[in-house]
Formats: sequence, structure tokens, C-alpha cells
Amino acid sequence: MQTSPTRIAMIGCGGMARTHLRQMLELPEKNQVVVVSEPSPQAYAALEPVFEKAGLATPPNQPDLVRMLDEYSGKIDAVFIVTPHIFHYEQARQCLEAGLDVLLEKPMVMNTQEATDLIAARDRTKRHLVVAFNGSLSPRIRAASALLRSGEIGPIQSIAAAVWQDWGKQTHGLWRQVPAIAGGGFMFDTGAHMLNSVCDLAGEDFVEVAAWLDNKSRPVDIIGVVMGRLASGAFVTLHACGETIHTWSSDVKVFCTGAIIHTDVWGKYLEIQRDGEDVFTPIEFTDLPSVWDQFLSMRAGEIPNSSPPEVGLRMAKLWDAIQESARQNGRSVTIKS
Repeated sequence: MQTSPTRIAMIGCGGMARTHLRQMLELPEKNQVVVVSEPSPQAYAALEPVFEKAGLATPPNQPDLVRMLDEYSGKIDAVFIVTPHIFHYEQARQCLEAGLDVLLEKPMVMNTQEATDLIAARDRTKRHLVVAFNGSLSPRIRAASALLRSGEIGPIQSIAAAVWQDWGKQTHGLWRQVPAIAGGGFMFDTGAHMLNSVCDLAGEDFVEVAAWLDNKSRPVDIIGVVMGRLASGAFVTLHACGETIHTWSSDVKVFCTGAIIHTDVWGKYLEIQRDGEDVFTPIEFTDLPSVWDQFLSMRAGEIPNSSPPEVGLRMAKLWDAIQESARQNGRSVTIKS
């Protein structure tokens, strides 16, 4: 049981990091943000009202991560990395090797090689590494996956998933539309939740994909369609639309011989329609703890790590294959195990 606050370094202080911080600072008895590492003076300045509202002083900023890890050695316990995708691998590796536990924003890394290397770093350092995938951390997705694995509702026949957002307009001019920094567009950003949660629900490897990505005159992909085949032979369709009305939502249906499971890519709800029933029946859950609270529980050994770096590797393999197929105008690509 935790008796003193976890001493935290926040790496990256952009809008998403500040959203997480607002939740973390509601529990000062559990969380103490000791230092941040943010190269942007503007992003660091935006922290002040967040800490001021919580009645706390803004922590110091050491923009150089290597120096921060050296200067605060022994003074921090864990880090939360919320930075542009290109930095995830190197920053997570450095923090693991500094003896720290890591919560890492999605997508975990840019490609399969980085994922493999980061798993090796986790194993070598024997530190905790959790990927902040809402789906993998959601009890609803975990419950749906367990039900699908139980055999109670028969084998999976197919999965259909879609995610949509006015992402192209919202991220125009930001790093998320710089290919070298972002590693992809809507499918790799918001769509990463879809790729990951569908993999969780499938419970088996993709063995073949055909994909099409359309930039819609932007620097990165905005709309994408993927057709896939699982090892069992079940089919999967994935649709990501990042150029639509001002909205943000998703839909996932898993069709089995004995039931249909309905959820979303973030695990916000779960319902099921069994054979012989006319409507879907919601499966109720208590409120979901925050991503950081779940990380603390995993770190304390109170719950298992439901989003380890192996989850990030699985998604990296799928994303690499999607890009390879899209470069060949939808030519089918086999994914090696």
C-alpha cells in the first residue's frame, strides 16, 4: 500500500500532458510532481495556471532530459512521457536505464525495431513500462476480450471498426502533421486507439493486410481503410476518417457465432446482443480510474499490467504492414510472427 506520494517527472507539458496533470494533481497525497522536462517556454508557462488551481507551486523545468535524469537521480520514482511520437523510444529507454518506471503515451514507438529494442531495455533494467492505451487499460475492453477468449459466445467471424474526428483541421500546422515527427497521420494518432483495441479484442495476430491511405492534400494520411485477416481466418475492417464534421467518436463490433459485442476504441462502453435477443444489453462497470492511477496500481503490484510494451510491439507490426501495403496501392502484405 502506498504511504507516501510517488515522486514524478513529467516529460512534455503540451495540451495532453496538462489534461493528465489536472487529474493527477487532484490527489496530492499520491502524486508529487518534482520536475518537468519541456523545451518549449510557452508550454512550460502554460503549466502555471494548472498548478495554481491545485494550490501548488509550478515545479522547475530542466529542458535537457539527460541533465534532468542526472540532476534528479534518487529524487524521482517514475516518469510520464507525453511528447511527440518521434521522441518516445529514446526518452523511454533513457528513463528505464536511469532506474525509473515509465508510463508512455501512445503510440509507443514509431516502428517494429524500436518496439523490440524498448522491450529489451525493459527486460534489461527490470523496470515497469506501461503504454497509455485507453483500450488496453479499460476494464470494458479487458472484459470483452476475456469473454471472447472463453468460448462462451463462439469463435470470432469478423470485426468491423471505425474512428472519426475533424482531426485534419484541428491539427493543421502542428507537429502531428509533420511526417518525420509524427510517424503517420490520423490512423497513427487517434486511429492508434482503434488499431490497439481491435488487436486486444481479436486476441490473435494479424497475418495479412491490405491498406489504402489518403492524405487529402495534407502532409500526412487523413483517411485510411484497412482489410485484414487474422491467424484464425477471421476478417477485420478498419476505417479511419480524420476529415469530417466537428465530432470525435468510434464504433467497434465483433461478430461471433453466438453473439455480437459492441464497444468503442477507448473502452468507454460495452454491450452485447446474444443469439435470440432483439437488442443490445449494456454491461455496466464502475467509473474507470485515470491512466495514471492505473499505472500506480500496476507499479504497486495491485493489478497486472494490461498494457505492457508487447502491446506496443503488436501495434507497431500492424502499422508497419499498413504503411507497406499503402505504398503499394493496397497490395496484400503478410505479417511475419
